[in-house]
Amino acid sequence: MSMLTIGSWGGWLAVVLTALLFRGRPYALFLGVILGIYTLVAVAVLPLLPLPIELVSYLHACAYLQWLLLAWPRMRPIWYRLLLSLPGLYFSASVLLAFPWAICAALGFRPWGIEVPFALGAIGLFQSLTTRPEIRQLSVGNQASVEGIVRVPLGAIQTVNVEHPGAPRPLRLVQLTDTHLGPFMSVARLERICQRAVDAAPDLIVLTGDFLTMESQTDARWLVQALSPLRAYPGRVFACLGNHDHEAPAVVRQALDSAGARLLVDDSTLIETPAGNVQLVGFDFAFRNRAEHMQRVCATHPRVPGALRLALLHDPGAFRHLPAGEADLVLSGHTHGGQLGLVSFRLPWTVVSWIAKMPDHGLWGRGSDRLYVHRGTGHYGFPLRLGVPAEESVLLVDYSGWALPLSHNAL
Repeated sequence: MSMLTIGSWGGWLAVVLTALLFRGRPYALFLGVILGIYTLVAVAVLPLLPLPIELVSYLHACAYLQWLLLAWPRMRPIWYRLLLSLPGLYFSASVLLAFPWAICAALGFRPWGIEVPFALGAIGLFQSLTTRPEIRQLSVGNQASVEGIVRVPLGAIQTVNVEHPGAPRPLRLVQLTDTHLGPFMSVARLERICQRAVDAAPDLIVLTGDFLTMESQTDARWLVQALSPLRAYPGRVFACLGNHDHEAPAVVRQALDSAGARLLVDDSTLIETPAGNVQLVGFDFAFRNRAEHMQRVCATHPRVPGALRLALLHDPGAFRHLPAGEADLVLSGHTHGGQLGLVSFRLPWTVVSWIAKMPDHGLWGRGSDRLYVHRGTGHYGFPLRLGVPAEESVLLVDYSGWALPLSHNAL
């Protein structure tokens, strides 16, 4: 048995035992599986890499150490990120992407192109640390009905009638979702993103859940600081909860309250904007009985006539359970846009749409209702994004239900 094999499985055992002792059985089981797969692939492919053994050994050690030190989770300084966690996450993802090469090596072949997954990992590392500003145009409120849940094209925004300056204009909206404060989303980076959201001068800013990672759950001060630019937008920032927010609800609530954001947990509010009246309905993340949960919330908070009805719903998988006609537009996140896919090549395919058959990114329709799935401001889970860049967009929502002022209707 080689030293690589002995050292790798020794690292796996050390990480799992440490997790069991200091974080508990669920985390240890999770690491046992994920890190076990990583170790199996690493033992097969690392000897094939045309890189200095010192560099491979360093990156391989980082992969184990960054998981080991998560037994004591907290936000880490920049030197730690640069020297340990980012190299470890990059190498973990690249090794996992090399799974097909590992199968070939295990069958006795010497596969071609072992550098490919590691080159892809480098691209993914870049995409995980950057965002691409965009303007997205959506038309809702009087669209053709579609069967099932299908992807629909983004709409063209109607130009405001210059002869009637009071005529309806698109709602200008910024959505932040899945910020996942942690390895790839520092406090400073999220603070800059929030500042750019304010600088875009939207009518509303909405936050659709999953603010934290394991590393940022223990101290509210980190998220408080990251969201602090939103204080400049009092009365125009609204939020709902995601699944990870239920792991540290007090931290999330404290940070949102400090930022002046109103948290809508199975609640609604009516907002007057320069574009028109907007009714916001915020759904809590429900782990079960989603249809009954959504029916109850909709019955408690009926539609306000003449207002654009926006639903904040973290998980787009629950869109199918929303009663028909109960939202002109649903805003979701959760999928990180699919995280692995071909979106960078302007192709819609992602791993999420392939495996889960659920809305992963962009605009979707069911009947006359519309769902917009944001690609996420950050990400969590699989170490890197690849082919699905993070989203930092301004949404221009054209709603046909807004009427001209009475003086204009009379013309």
